[in-house]
Amino acid sequence: MKVLVTGAAGFIGSALCLELLQDGFEVTGIDNHNDYYDPKLKSDRLARHINHSRYEHFKLEIQDRLAIQDLFKINNFEIVIHLAAQAGVRYSMENPSAYIDTNLVGFGNILEASRNYEISHLIYASSSSVYGANTELPFSIHDNVDHPVSLYGATKRANELMAHAYSHLYRLPTTGLRFFTCYGPWDRPDMALQKFARKILSEEKIPIFNNGNHKRDFTYIDDIVNGIKKIIKAPFKFDGNFNQKDPASSSAPWKIYNLGNNKSVNLMEYINALENSLGKKAHYEFLPLQLGDVNETFSDIDASVRDFDFKPTVDIEEGVEYFANWFLGYNQILI
Repeated sequence: MKVLVTGAAGFIGSALCLELLQDGFEVTGIDNHNDYYDPKLKSDRLARHINHSRYEHFKLEIQDRLAIQDLFKINNFEIVIHLAAQAGVRYSMENPSAYIDTNLVGFGNILEASRNYEISHLIYASSSSVYGANTELPFSIHDNVDHPVSLYGATKRANELMAHAYSHLYRLPTTGLRFFTCYGPWDRPDMALQKFARKILSEEKIPIFNNGNHKRDFTYIDDIVNGIKKIIKAPFKFDGNFNQKDPASSSAPWKIYNLGNNKSVNLMEYINALENSLGKKAHYEFLPLQLGDVNETFSDIDASVRDFDFKPTVDIEEGVEYFANWFLGYNQILI
């Protein structure tokens, strides 16, 4: 089976490529290798699988409609897993155009190419950020999600609606996966663990927003990747039940799932696990809630468990220790 993975040099994309290759898939990866963070990390992730006999890689912008169409035209992709996006809630306030260009225009190009070349299943990354101002916990796919509090979250919700239109009009099977705070080895430098680890080791103060009252559903990278793998061969088929009052229901081959750990953990517990793994205490600077942030995330994964046996297995202490060991080794830090 031939699979296209967009964002193949990214945190989740590269980890997924490794697993797909191990499982015998033929994988084509694309990435634009931009400088949102140090491109060396992307190159180092990619080095783990770029020379595999069943892997082919292209440096490509998903905003380039003609290039995307050409890529699909010369390949016979069966499955598309679209992970490429401009990430980051706070950065969306600094550079909104990047989110519009990549997350909206780019995703539109992927949808159109998937339609034109009869892709059997388009899987794409959504985000827990779509839940926005929602306060009822846990966050359920059956909740209304029409009150985003960040442009990033708004673009991800727009992706879900765009996918629904294509599923309805062209019977293109699409599945959106709402990731909940993915973490682990090879993550991005702008994510919490890398930022915190650097400050702990250099004895700088860690900025703790919302005065330490944040709670997040932290999900280990391997659990996210295993969830994606399980859904690949299970595109949603309309079973005749459609409730127009249920945001998770559709008469189209369209489905949304949460991929989370089904547990809400206080940010301070997360930091304490990192302190224990590094063997060093952190210095804190408590700050107010940042614009665009939410107090808490917590995933309801009942549908994911029911439909494709999704079972997160890695707890916070174990996952953070895996990250810390990678971080120290990758940066050649002795403690």
